[in-house]
Amino acid sequence: MYKSKIDNDTLNNALLRIAKVLEENNSKFIDDFPISVNPFSFTYEDEKRQKKWKTSNKLDENLSAEEAFYSFKEKYKVQNDNIEEARKIIAMRYHIAQEGYSATKSVIIANNITKESFNIFNEQKDLFPGINTITQPVRYYTKGTLASHIVGYTSKITDEQYKQEKDNGYTINDFYGQTGIERIAEKYLRGTDGIKQIDMAVDGTVTSENTQSEAIQGADVILTIDANLQAVTENALKNNIEKIRNGGFSEVSEATGGAMVVMEVKTGEVLALASYPDYDPSKFTFGIDPETWSIYKDNNMKNRAIQEIYPPGSIFKMVTAVTGLQTGAISKTEKINDTGRYTYYKDYQPYCWKHSGHGYMNVTSAIQHSCNYFFYETGRRVGIDNLANYTKHFGLGKKTGIELPTEATRKTKPEKWKRSMEPRKYHFFCNWTKRQSIYTNSNGKIHKHVSKWRECSKPNHHQIH
Repeated sequence: MYKSKIDNDTLNNALLRIAKVLEENNSKFIDDFPISVNPFSFTYEDEKRQKKWKTSNKLDENLSAEEAFYSFKEKYKVQNDNIEEARKIIAMRYHIAQEGYSATKSVIIANNITKESFNIFNEQKDLFPGINTITQPVRYYTKGTLASHIVGYTSKITDEQYKQEKDNGYTINDFYGQTGIERIAEKYLRGTDGIKQIDMAVDGTVTSENTQSEAIQGADVILTIDANLQAVTENALKNNIEKIRNGGFSEVSEATGGAMVVMEVKTGEVLALASYPDYDPSKFTFGIDPETWSIYKDNNMKNRAIQEIYPPGSIFKMVTAVTGLQTGAISKTEKINDTGRYTYYKDYQPYCWKHSGHGYMNVTSAIQHSCNYFFYETGRRVGIDNLANYTKHFGLGKKTGIELPTEATRKTKPEKWKRSMEPRKYHFFCNWTKRQSIYTNSNGKIHKHVSKWRECSKPNHHQIH
């Protein structure tokens, strides 16, 4: 919608007609006015947020929802006595005021409208001053929630993003990659806007349109992710978490989420990366509704594969084994007798997960059976300093370099463990609070670069990254 030289009443009546056309044809106008009517209430439940909103709109912070509503009704000189209709006008006026518009700069008042709404606005332009309909590309996520934490989502550009990008051709109405590959590859995925000249009469009626340059498509980004394997991985993760939660592995546990990564060991390419619970990225395109956001915000949005820090569990036994072999604390053939309970110390005697013990095992069979006892003893022999040193060689405590934003890490500090843990116990409780993928090739060389971005190319197949 463009600003035109029409009086206040004409504008309000036009906005009400627009709202009715949209609603009658299964479309919606953008409604971010935080007051509902019948009964009057704030859509913000948080009182601090209510007061902040009132203050930002130069209202007394003690006003009720009804009083605030009528302040806006008076501000916009809305004459309608029907409260429902008055609210529609106020909501649209409020949105226009928040976004700003002029005779040359439009404001989007409705997205993703139906064909019926589109046709009415184009066929009856005289009734809708300043209104211009456009067809624009919209991101559709055809696989639903699949790989949502990898792909990410787009939504309307934020004020901060617009300030940073306005010199790069972005407008306040543009969509912008917010998370995942959508964010990392934004500059490649984004194309170039076309230019259309619109001629408009003083009353806001569009008289002619002329396309001066066509829009140019953005680049294609090809990932290393195997869609079929990704689906299998996500389903396996979800099913196992539900099984844990329901006591399927003997004990009931309050499992709320998890992550799983599948890598090509020879190249470091990520073939699947799952985080549970996931989300539907299409919900964000035109602004996520409050009900869905209340479900997503606390649990679904975090990519647990890279954004959370966890003790690594038995996978760390691989590091302990390598440290033992490299330092000579153990050999490939030496066998250690697992009797079930480790009794080296008098005041700390943990059990192997198999309480009856595995018996005599070498390092190969200890890894095969994940024998706790074997690695209690190996950890004691190598000592904390050696263990920390080899851990750093494996890249733990450092970022993987995967092409995703907000990867978390925590550095390894053995001296801190020594100060914070009682002597003799730290061999068993190396709380490595960083889950990191490590892999080796047949020569034993350790790779530390993890990638899931294979290629980025323009539609003409010219590779650009």
